[in-house]
Amino acid sequence: MEGDPLSALCTPAFVVDVDKAKRNAQRMIERCQKLGVQLRPHMKTHKTLECADIMTGGSQRCIVVSTLAEACFYADHGYDDILYAYSIPFDKVERCAALSERLALFQILLDHPDALEQLRKRPLKDGRQWHAWLKLDCGNGRAGVLHSEPGALKLAEAIAKTEGVELTGVYAHCGNTYYCTGVEQIQAVAQETTKLTLQFMEKLRAVGITCKSSIGSTPSCSHPVKDMAQLSEVHPGNYVFYDVQQSMIGSCCMEDVAVRVLTRVIGHCPHRNQLLIDCGWAGISLDGAGKLPTGYAVIEGHPNLKLLSMTQEHGRVEPISGQLDYSKYPLGSLLILIPYHSCATAVMHPVYHVHSKGRLVGKWTPTRGW
Repeated sequence: MEGDPLSALCTPAFVVDVDKAKRNAQRMIERCQKLGVQLRPHMKTHKTLECADIMTGGSQRCIVVSTLAEACFYADHGYDDILYAYSIPFDKVERCAALSERLALFQILLDHPDALEQLRKRPLKDGRQWHAWLKLDCGNGRAGVLHSEPGALKLAEAIAKTEGVELTGVYAHCGNTYYCTGVEQIQAVAQETTKLTLQFMEKLRAVGITCKSSIGSTPSCSHPVKDMAQLSEVHPGNYVFYDVQQSMIGSCCMEDVAVRVLTRVIGHCPHRNQLLIDCGWAGISLDGAGKLPTGYAVIEGHPNLKLLSMTQEHGRVEPISGQLDYSKYPLGSLLILIPYHSCATAVMHPVYHVHSKGRLVGKWTPTRGW
């Protein structure tokens, strides 16, 4: 019920501090305004209408999604200028075509000539054009055509020359910032990704092609370098929630993390020097294994406790050192987990409980699936 304290919730429960989320979003908006680049926030972390409204400043325009389920969800609720930032799967071309024919601006990503051929074979109705971004790999090592490959420029030229297809932009994800520690390392990766992207844009201009450019990740956009001002757009997403991982990278402080998982003590196990809690991996995910001295999460207010292991619905908690004082953790008592990776934790929950200053103010329901 609205107005109730967080302790009124059944556990495990995913809770969002709406004031922190709004503050994180506003800081990113202001950061991009200062840089002079368009912010295209990524929806994949939260997948909700309410948080999208916060991140877009109420415009309901210019967003990135990672699944077609998200694209349809936002389109169904009045959003437009949507970029499906996933190298187009061939089984989903028809669904992408339907969105392209329905919205004022639906954009897709490709990184292979065969994908371009799929678009050529499916012309859009009413003289519409496919809006395609070339996915460029600038060192992240995931999707994308490698920036230094001659095939990258050839593919860009082929897109630009294909009837019914527009080369809208060049898109690079600097996810390799996730291996950084500290602002200096983050900015070194952001600088390199920006440099390689801008160099590729120069190659395009040399053959008479002009289009947009975009890079992004929460670390790089939390500490942008000056040269990012030469880009058209940036596309971070996790920043609205942040998490323990981002605080370790240096993107934020722990005070900025807007999400928690509430859990309750359901068992005392003195023969193992452990507590049992009602949050297993189905409530927080297994992301972060082996990366924290406190196990799979940070247990807020209890620096000596470690979330050692989990099964689907149970978690084992033990002290980092010494013996547990079970009188401090009676059965039914609440523990608060700060997730290692908020994207992975959020996707485990069908509803987010939203609060302001510890009092419930509503619920957000995310979309799910692909």
